[in-house]
Amino acid sequence: MFTSGAELTYSYDGLYPGHIQTNTFQKALLAIGSGVAALQDPYRHDMVAVLGETTGHLALISLRERMKNDPEGYTILTERPRIRLSTLDLEKMASLPDGSFGREYLRFLEDNKVTPDSRVEVKFVDNEELAYIMLRYREVHDLLHTLLGMPTNMLGEVAVKWFEAAQTGLPMCALGAVLGPLRLNASRLQSLFTSLGPWALQNGRRARCVLSIFYERRWEQSLEDLRRELNIEPPPLTLSASNKRRT
Repeated sequence: MFTSGAELTYSYDGLYPGHIQTNTFQKALLAIGSGVAALQDPYRHDMVAVLGETTGHLALISLRERMKNDPEGYTILTERPRIRLSTLDLEKMASLPDGSFGREYLRFLEDNKVTPDSRVEVKFVDNEELAYIMLRYREVHDLLHTLLGMPTNMLGEVAVKWFEAAQTGLPMCALGAVLGPLRLNASRLQSLFTSLGPWALQNGRRARCVLSIFYERRWEQSLEDLRRELNIEPPPLTLSASNKRRT
């Protein structure tokens, strides 16, 4: 059900729990408002989420086609796995050897003091399957940090956004890739433009669709092997972890 003006209907209309129906005008207002808020404070992940949902329709359609054309991606769309603390066996992951994907992902969570449960639910995507793809993208974000060897400080986040922009085509990622460098100092800008940025763009363009990997079944695989399978090169620089929360 559509509403008039800028009034939103906060009711479950059958698409998925939590969905909020909006028309084109309302989505434009939400995109502008959330974009301004995210620009003022990149750590407002709620505003970044709204921006992604209200501007990402065409990119989500493209990602869905890529996933459907990949056997593993098709399985993900069918089974709808979630990456949450309730679905992770942290004790088992902690027992895995150093260098395994699961152990390195757990190390990333611990070193950066982050949790997969911080990802907000999707509200403004008007298609149930596309809404799941947006949610999957959010829940895979920290796994990309692990794959790319990037911490959650601003330079690490910008490098991941450059990779995601090239990989997904989501306007939100492109905006973050363009505006994120404005918050970097001169030395970090030099690292981004001369090393991390070109590496992130190149690998984002050529890598296998990162949403088509059933990561929950890859914990025991070595990080090095998984990178080779996805056609992702190791990072050219090693960045230290930051305790500040990421977007």
